Amino acid sequence: MDGNLPTNSTQREIVPRKGPDFGLDGDIPRHWLGGDAFKTRFFDAMSTLFPEGERFFIACVRDFRDQITDPALQQQVKDFIYQEGQHTMVHTRFNNRLKTQGIDVDRILKKQVDLMFGFFRKRFSRRYTLGMTAAAEHMTALMAHGFASQGVLVDADPRLRAMYAWHAIEEVEHKAVAYDVLTKVAKASYFTRILSFVQTTFTFPFHVFMIMRHMLDVDGKNTLRVWLKGLWWLYGPRGIYLRLLPHYLVYFLPGFHPWKYGQMESYERWREVYDRSGDPIAAGDAVMGAVARA
Repeated sequence: MDGNLPTNSTQREIVPRKGPDFGLDGDIPRHWLGGDAFKTRFFDAMSTLFPEGERFFIACVRDFRDQITDPALQQQVKDFIYQEGQHTMVHTRFNNRLKTQGIDVDRILKKQVDLMFGFFRKRFSRRYTLGMTAAAEHMTALMAHGFASQGVLVDADPRLRAMYAWHAIEEVEHKAVAYDVLTKVAKASYFTRILSFVQTTFTFPFHVFMIMRHMLDVDGKNTLRVWLKGLWWLYGPRGIYLRLLPHYLVYFLPGFHPWKYGQMESYERWREVYDRSGDPIAAGDAVMGAVARA
């Protein structure tokens, strides 16, 4: 299963875990995803966006926190903020590693802050920026559901596979929080929800690709051949995004809700191994190992 079909799954609890130690100070290869520069830098570019992106998401949800009257949703928002804070800390540690490779992480972060806090938060309504947050949460959740079942990280270094598996599981757990605040508290219209979704659909990959261009320049791998092969991996007939397209499109349905869609087998397997062992590497391997044996 590619993680892109309706499952009518029930909501899972949001677990406020402390970010595990993934051994990010170890001897991780520069191109840790199967030795492939494009695939590695695709995930590295997303990692550079996460710390300030998570801070933006938290700010947009907090705008409406005082208006939430449902105690359950209040608790979910609290746990969402905790999880996003842990993601920020873990990805910052990895991003510091990228700095040692010559990646200008500080410049990337400054541009991101200028865009999100200096432009979006100043020029758009609080309801609209919350819509952008709900849209980004949908896209990260569909990747979380789909990437494990597709085996995207099977050839990754176990430490980075574990980091992204942990992040993915938590994205699944809190995937409906921003959406529920947007629709139940902010009372955003369908138009606002969809317009902010369409905008985020284009701005997110654009920024990822701009960061990748810098990273591949540093690597000496910024060639047409590398980009064509990589874009085929992403968008080709068997590309990872094409297989996620049905899950992506359900956001346009008037009756959409995040907990109606997404395979949960990978999530349950990760939880079982991590809750039993406390080992994020073993949990990440268990999820990808199941794909590799299939």
